[in-house]
Amino acid sequence: MEPKTSIQTGYPPHYFKERLECRRSVVGSEFGEEAAEFISQYADFTDPGTELIATSEPFNVRIMSEKCIKSFVNMKRVNDIDNPNLFFSAVNEKLPPGGYFIGCVETIRSRKARILAKYPRVFSYPYYTMDFIVKRVFPKLKPTRRIYTVLTRGINRVMSRTETFGRLVACGFDIVSYKDIGNLTYFVCRKNSIPVLNGHETYGFIVRLQRIGRNGARFNVYKFRTMHPYAEFLQAYVHENSNLDKGGKFRNDFRVTSWGRWMRRLWLDEQPMWINWLKRDMKLVGLRPLSEQYFSLYPEEFKERRIKYKPGLIPPFYYDLPETFEEIVASEKKYIDAYDKNPLLTDFRYFWVCLYNIIIKHARSA
Repeated sequence: MEPKTSIQTGYPPHYFKERLECRRSVVGSEFGEEAAEFISQYADFTDPGTELIATSEPFNVRIMSEKCIKSFVNMKRVNDIDNPNLFFSAVNEKLPPGGYFIGCVETIRSRKARILAKYPRVFSYPYYTMDFIVKRVFPKLKPTRRIYTVLTRGINRVMSRTETFGRLVACGFDIVSYKDIGNLTYFVCRKNSIPVLNGHETYGFIVRLQRIGRNGARFNVYKFRTMHPYAEFLQAYVHENSNLDKGGKFRNDFRVTSWGRWMRRLWLDEQPMWINWLKRDMKLVGLRPLSEQYFSLYPEEFKERRIKYKPGLIPPFYYDLPETFEEIVASEKKYIDAYDKNPLLTDFRYFWVCLYNIIIKHARSA
């Protein structure tokens, strides 16, 4: 879209061009030259199709003129947006497929560093603890959500990088790039679809994760939360940007919280899966229930065979202790071959060997 002419507006021909060109200098002076340089790699400040604003209200996005917006740059922190999903969805509506959305957020790690550096240690740690409880825990729980809203008016919330990126993906964006600049993380994402939010996103300590069960049926696996909220939307992103570690887990998975790693080491996170055993979704010994993303990594010929069996609480991983993905697939094929010949004896033998490896050898999958 071209700038309006001087005949249409009464302004001289160079007026709009100068206004567009000065936007980069404004961003540089307000947020730093490094931030302006990073943004300019993906959004042309001199292009009328680049929308540059600083707002936390979805209303301000929706009332924008129906011009061709190629890139949308919001300099307001995501932390100060009361309903990020509503805001991101409004931006999604304004952008064409492939359009860029650029924004910034103060992550948990940056927030902690800022608070601890601002006050003496005797005050900083109690202050940080209270800040985390009120602005991170309270908005995630129904009984305290209203208290949080009254105290903060929904702004300056604590946000993790995982939750921010997960919300963006859930609202129809692909994560293209990000960079930590000063106390903020600047992100670039690209519209690839309409929002995929299904209303089942959870914040509680017990999460329901959709997995593939017997005959391909989808069911919810219950676990204690060990990842930041919205982590489930980043499976594909993590797979594209990380390698599988020993045991088939993603290496350096930033979605896992610090207490989550501790819970996984002690097997605490998997205790709610007994609910699935009681519901007969799973049996005691069997193949691990997989997410759509992880299941897609399997060879096509093995997928059809694998879904014929009910998943189990104790997978054959703890019998063979494989280290690579290929070894995991081979271990599961070995279990299925044995199970086909003698189901009861196979599960009996696998149960005791797995129990020995877990208790005596301290075998862990993560």
